[in-house]
Amino acid sequence: MIRILNKMDKTLLILSIFMFVFGLFMILDASSMRSFLSSGSNTTYFTKQLVILIGSFILFFIIMRIPLKKYNSIIYLVVLVIIFMLISLLISGVATNNSKSWFYIGSFGIQPSEFAKVAIILFTAYYYNMNIRKLDNIVICIIPLIVGAIFTLLTLLQPDGGTGLILFGITVMLFYLSPVNKGIKVKVTISGLIFLVLVLFLIVVTGKSPLSKMQQNRFNYLNPCTRYQEDTGYQVCNGYIAINSGKLFSIEPGNSKQKFLYLPEAHTDFIFPIIVEEMGLLTGIIVIIIYMIIILRIIFIGQKSYNLRNAIICFGVAGYIFLHVTINLTGILGILPLTGVPLPFLSYGGSFALSLVVGLSLVQRVAIENYNFAKKRVLK
Repeated sequence: MIRILNKMDKTLLILSIFMFVFGLFMILDASSMRSFLSSGSNTTYFTKQLVILIGSFILFFIIMRIPLKKYNSIIYLVVLVIIFMLISLLISGVATNNSKSWFYIGSFGIQPSEFAKVAIILFTAYYYNMNIRKLDNIVICIIPLIVGAIFTLLTLLQPDGGTGLILFGITVMLFYLSPVNKGIKVKVTISGLIFLVLVLFLIVVTGKSPLSKMQQNRFNYLNPCTRYQEDTGYQVCNGYIAINSGKLFSIEPGNSKQKFLYLPEAHTDFIFPIIVEEMGLLTGIIVIIIYMIIILRIIFIGQKSYNLRNAIICFGVAGYIFLHVTINLTGILGILPLTGVPLPFLSYGGSFALSLVVGLSLVQRVAIENYNFAKKRVLK
């Protein structure tokens, strides 16, 4: 075990552990009132997240020991299982918060669309690596796009616009970062733009939007405090109040006022305003800097990779974290519509935390294989 730890990327490992631990205690703080009202205990959400993180930690060390080439034989099965689960939700899923996104095992919910993010990263990495000499064939090149489109569509139908947007973003990003023939990329781009124009034309002609009323309302996101008593402004405005209440720097855990049900999702989507309110603006800036370091570190590991598969895995996980951070913070700050996307490491959510740990574990496995490969070259 010590030998494996020595081969990992230490910076990424230490920052990841720090952020998960910090997030765990912020979840305890931010969820205490809601937890008490729903269960009579102020530690319910904290306990659930702790159990998930302990299980994730065990899974982390299992993944560390598995060579990445071992996944070749199961990647197609993983994709089929995710598609089956997403279809099953649409047919027989129970709606929670107006979305059929979860299977429930007792009090624990499983969200298949979260695991679809890692699945599309793995599938793209393995598929392009196996077909690296055929990336001038348009049929072969668009297969990962088709799989990503299926994941995205099934997620949007739940409806879950935020997760669907991230799945779409990861899929498109990996396509353009891959060594696919430039001519094919141009053709796909033109085809995508034509499809978008046709969709917009149909919306104008028919007057029917594919978005639900709730999703349409989220585009009314500017000047939220002028709509404080409306759903379109209440959450974001209370996020503003929390951020504005925070000092430049302070250590006042437990002293948030907005967590007392003013922010309905204080322990999930809106945990960043609670952090700023209690720990100060500088702490919020430090959190953002840590995110930047983590993302850059993962990209660096990808750049050192000796094959396409490992590089795509790293770039995909970096993009996954970047999209979550960007969409969450821009929604909270009223720069873009609010989509209900959790903040990596910090927000409450079992499936999201588990999916993120799997992604980080795969990146660390890439770092281990990079180390082994470099050592073999030195010995030669």
